[in-house]
Amino acid sequence: MKIVYYSFGGRYSDNPRALHQRALTRDELDVEHVWLAHARHADSFPAGTSTVPVGTPEAVAALESADVVFADNHLPRWRKGPGTTYVQTWHGTPLKRIHRDALLQTDDTALMDLLDEDVTRWDVLVGPSEAGAVALRAAFGHTGAVPVTGYPRNDALLAPDATARRAAVRAELGLPEGRTAVLYAPTWRDDDRLEGAEAYRLPLDPDRFTQRLGADQTLLLRLHHLVPEALRGGEVPGVVDVSTHPDINDLYLAADVLVTDYSSAVFDFALTGKPILLFAYDLEHYRDVLRGFYFDLTGIAPGPVLRSSEEVLDALEDLDAVSTASKERYEAFQEMFSHAEDGHAADRVLDLVYRRKEVGA
Repeated sequence: MKIVYYSFGGRYSDNPRALHQRALTRDELDVEHVWLAHARHADSFPAGTSTVPVGTPEAVAALESADVVFADNHLPRWRKGPGTTYVQTWHGTPLKRIHRDALLQTDDTALMDLLDEDVTRWDVLVGPSEAGAVALRAAFGHTGAVPVTGYPRNDALLAPDATARRAAVRAELGLPEGRTAVLYAPTWRDDDRLEGAEAYRLPLDPDRFTQRLGADQTLLLRLHHLVPEALRGGEVPGVVDVSTHPDINDLYLAADVLVTDYSSAVFDFALTGKPILLFAYDLEHYRDVLRGFYFDLTGIAPGPVLRSSEEVLDALEDLDAVSTASKERYEAFQEMFSHAEDGHAADRVLDLVYRRKEVGA
């Protein structure tokens, strides 16, 4: 069997990475593993990994000769053979509307047509939860299987070595025991087309964070890969730029609290049980103009929905109070979105695919 993997333009990351790592430990089948890789991210692939350059004829040939394809995003055009099973894992439970559901649509109709064409090749669309499966099916108009398996990438958050990994990552990041690590992971805005890093300003001001909380807390800045490179390479006391860290699960484990907005990070981080702050400074604009939501943010939020930077800093000053006030909401959120997560999602996806191959599907 030949399995081909693709993640975020040629990275070794996300659900495909988790599936690959788990598949390597299972020996019930003789499997050839091949990744579509970008030269920019070549160093992130484990030694000995078989790769082909993304966007080349070799990549197309790999896809067209695959028995199984795992991808977390849309693939370039290729001819899917009748014996190929294409599993689209996607890359998060969507809070914000995506694809043709987004309120602010791109004027690149050729691109959207190409993405729709890719959707027609999907045999399986992985569902992270019952609610997440409904949203994903609606977003893409997928008519095939959407098994609720949980997300393979989240298995690491529930693994037996999670505590040891937390300690190792914190040591790597220079976080001493007892220091609060605040992971700030905002999503991107479709209308943010500012030119140059100097024009971009983070809504949560790192300098103000350091001024108020720097004695006891460190800000771990995780910018979306589509966000301008505002602070990368900059020197702000009390701020560590982890935007290029290869595994966000390590950051979830290392952090003591998540500050985000409309990112799917909120659904994954909730598995840790640690506090979550929703910094929705542009809620009405994002909800009513840019994207729209599949779920009512204020109705499902597992933590406080805050509208200003100072409100966020106030909440960070008393996280025990945040946890106490949000306990019931947090538990309801976990029941709705974390019910399928038990640390064995990768096995469920692999079992599903291997069974399909055994019966010739």
